This record gives sequence, C-alpha cells and structure tokens, in this order.
Amino acid sequence: MTDIDDRIRGALDADDKAFLAGLDEGRGMFSQMGDVLAGPLGGWAKLIFVFAVPIGIALVYCGYRFITAPGLDQALWWGFVTLGLLIMQGFIKEWFYSRMNLLSVLREVKRLQLQVAMLEERGR
Repeated sequence: MTDIDDRIRGALDADDKAFLAGLDEGRGMFSQMGDVLAGPLGGWAKLIFVFAVPIGIALVYCGYRFITAPGLDQALWWGFVTLGLLIMQGFIKEWFYSRMNLLSVLREVKRLQLQVAMLEERGR
C-alpha cells in the first residue's frame, strides 16, 4: 500500500468507499458474477442466468444426439440445433463477461477521478 492510496481513501466520501470496497481488487470470477447479479441490471442478469442453465443442458443433449444420429438427415437437424444453442450460450456468456468488465473499468475510472480531484486540490 502506498501513500497515494492512503490519501485517496482519506478523500473518499462514504458512497465512494462503499463502491470501492465492493470492487476489491482480488475478487474472483464467481464473486464478480455475483456483482453482475446484484448490480443495476441484476434482475435482467438473473433472468438471463435462468435461461442459460437449460440452454446449457439442452446443448449437451443435442450434441449427444448429433453424435449418435443414425442418419444424415437427423445428424444435420441435431447439428443445426446444437449450433444454434451454442451461439445462444455464447451471447449469454459474452453479455455476462462484458458486464463484469464494465464493473472493473468503473472501479479504475473512479480511482482516476479521485486522483485528478486530489491533484486539483493540491494545485490550489
């Protein structure tokens, strides 16, 4: 911990301290996913997560049916369904990871904002 970090923490108001405490630097993937589920779009994130689980299960099932299909027509059908589900699952994961990245970027922007404010106070 450096002196500048201590001075930044001293300049924070209660809301800023709570925001930065919630975005601790050593947070793992599952805690960041929890932040997405509890954030401003938490309701939507929970709804999408509810859809992601059955899509994942259906993806595994359709992949199995594709591999074990007895004929070419059935293999094509299950292959297209598997591909569609794979694309849907990919979009869901991309949305989740972009939300997690947004929260990380917000943390860094907040720190920069506070450093600029401290520099401005020092110049007066």
